[in-house]
Amino acid sequence: MRAYVLRRILHSALTLFGVSLVVFGILRVLPGDPAKMLLPEGASNAQVAQLREQLGLEEPLYVQYGVFMKSIALGNFGQSYQFNAPARDVVAERVWPTIHLALAAFTLTVLFGVPAGILAAARHRTIFDYGSIFLAALGQSLPNFWLGIMMILLFGVLLGWLPTSGYESPAYLVLPALTLAAYPTALVARLTRSSMLEVLGKEYVRTARSKGLSERTVVLLHAVKNAAIPVVTVLGLQIGVLLGGAVITESVFAWPGIGKLAVDSIFRRDFPVIQVVLILAAAVFIVINLLVDLTYTVLDPRIRYS
Repeated sequence: MRAYVLRRILHSALTLFGVSLVVFGILRVLPGDPAKMLLPEGASNAQVAQLREQLGLEEPLYVQYGVFMKSIALGNFGQSYQFNAPARDVVAERVWPTIHLALAAFTLTVLFGVPAGILAAARHRTIFDYGSIFLAALGQSLPNFWLGIMMILLFGVLLGWLPTSGYESPAYLVLPALTLAAYPTALVARLTRSSMLEVLGKEYVRTARSKGLSERTVVLLHAVKNAAIPVVTVLGLQIGVLLGGAVITESVFAWPGIGKLAVDSIFRRDFPVIQVVLILAAAVFIVINLLVDLTYTVLDPRIRYS
């Protein structure tokens, strides 16, 4: 196990190096000059050239990449063009709002998606089963931005129950968390249902039933644990998706997280900030994947890593 973990850590470091290359390359071929966007409209060519030189944009790409890697090694990830502060600090200020939003959405996903899938499988071909299938299909079909706007219009504007933008109290978290949780909840519910149906058809489950065990015991003690591996995989990936993919939801609700920061930074070509956000998102995915793989050995002791 220890050798496996060390090997995965080495692979993770190589993956992050590859991500840094791709991110750096893509940002440099994007149209738009950061110097022109930072200067007031009507700035002269000389002013643009001077600012480009100050930002290091006149250097060859390999020199710029070397400076970028050096800044990573030093832990400051460069200086934000827009905020004139270390990009690390700019992103760090926005991390907690995104973590709060992602954790709230993930909690909703686990609390509603997993039980709905289990109940739908246990009550196969009943009204509850058909209703859960319909709601899951609806949750996966509705575009995130459309659902967010409808939430704002209904609960914020029409009914006036909840705030629609900002980050001042837990009440501000409700609408964006519900919007962000809609798709993963539907996905997890459908996956849990199909995984449970497969397990409930196994011979050992029929044997448990033939022994006279109650249906609740059969489902909770014999089926759920064996059906959990694909669900855990998807749940683990959804954590990364929620942390790194809350861009649209944060923009709709003006949520001051790293998703909205990334969008604003892309429009302003603030390369250092974008690089930190994307590399951070990649690192989160890598760590979560490793934790998910290690969780398999807990759910199924037959799994061994060498």
